[in-house]
Parts: sequence; C-alpha cells; structure tokens
Amino acid sequence: MISLQQLQFHYPAGGFRLQIPTLQIESGAHTAVAGPSGSGKTTLLNLLAGILVPETGSVAIGHTVISALPEAQRRLFRLQQIGQVFQDFQLLDYLNVLDNILLPCRIHPSVQPTTALRERAVTLLDQVGLAALAQRSVTRLSQGERQRVALCRALLLSPRLVLADEPTGNLDPDNARRMIQLLISETDRSGATLITVTHDHSLLAEFRRVIPFDSFLRQEATG
Repeated sequence: MISLQQLQFHYPAGGFRLQIPTLQIESGAHTAVAGPSGSGKTTLLNLLAGILVPETGSVAIGHTVISALPEAQRRLFRLQQIGQVFQDFQLLDYLNVLDNILLPCRIHPSVQPTTALRERAVTLLDQVGLAALAQRSVTRLSQGERQRVALCRALLLSPRLVLADEPTGNLDPDNARRMIQLLISETDRSGATLITVTHDHSLLAEFRRVIPFDSFLRQEATG
C-alpha cells in the first residue's frame, strides 16, 4: 500500500503549493495520474520517491514512511525499491545504451552486473525495439529512443515500485501504447506497483485505475 496523508509541499521560490489530504494506492496496482503539463504531477512522483520531502504530512510505501527517513536512507530505499522513468531521461552521455540500462548495478550497493542481468537488459531492449542499438552511444539516439532506454533501466531490477513520468511523451501513438503495455506487463509479472503520470488521455484505458490529478489534491498559487 502507498499512502499519503495530510501532505503539504511548496518550493522555496515561487507560489506553487501542493496539498494532498489523503491518497492511497493498493500494492500491485497500475495507476495513471492524469493532468495537464505543469500541474505538479512530477512533484508528486518526486515526493513518492523521496527526492522531495513534504513540509507536513507523510508518504508511506508499505511499512516504510519514506518522508521520515534521513536523506541517505531515502536514497538507499530508492535504489533498493523504486524504478524511475524520468521525464528528462537522465542518461549518461559517456555510456552506451546497454551500460546506461545497467547503471543501477554501478550505484546499487549490493547488485553486480551479472550475466543474468545483462541478458535481462538485452531482453528489455528487444522488447522496446532497440536490441540492435545496445552498443550505440546514447548521444546518437533520437528522443524517442532515449525514452525507451530510460524505461528499460527503470525495469531492470524488477523494483517493488515503478514511477513513470510522462514515459511516452516523445513516442508516436503505436510505440506509446507498446511502452505502456510493457510497463504494465513487467510490473504485473513481478507484482510491483506502477504509477504513471501523463497528460495523454488516449492511454488511460490501459490502466486499472485512473486518478484525475485535481480529484485528490488541492493546488494553489500563494502569490
């Protein structure tokens, strides 16, 4: 279970304020949070991942109140439990496609890039149609290809929770639907929870639960 209670957050600069009285998402569910660009959906994902910490209230993932952990413990929890598809991809230009997917092995304290993990990375690449590009520099990829590499990296370690920030924003409709179906099938296979934020309403039928962004929170400008 993911649970947010009485959460309030604002950025030091600017008037954006996010308030979520309560939000609960069942473990193993695949959920879409739908809303327009710039409405705060990325902020929500960063709070769930422990990248941001609320001013008040709590963010709990299972029995762990991630918002109450010190920064180092939040980072470790994120490495061990969460796979993220970032809107800006966060790929490393000096690594090739395969090594970018295997990046969690370099930073995770207890994971080694075993043959099995390398084979899983190649399998994921094949599923997104990029198997032939495994050794290519990511600087030579299109935006849509970079997005698919980022998706593979998020799924590599079969995390307990996958947070996907506009994971189809640079893809054509057919590839967008394929990538959402891959996210859903992979998280279903591992029993993981999937939370995707999107402004693309054509994809919402793929999800078991769709939450309109303004249905569970109060968001306001403070001047």
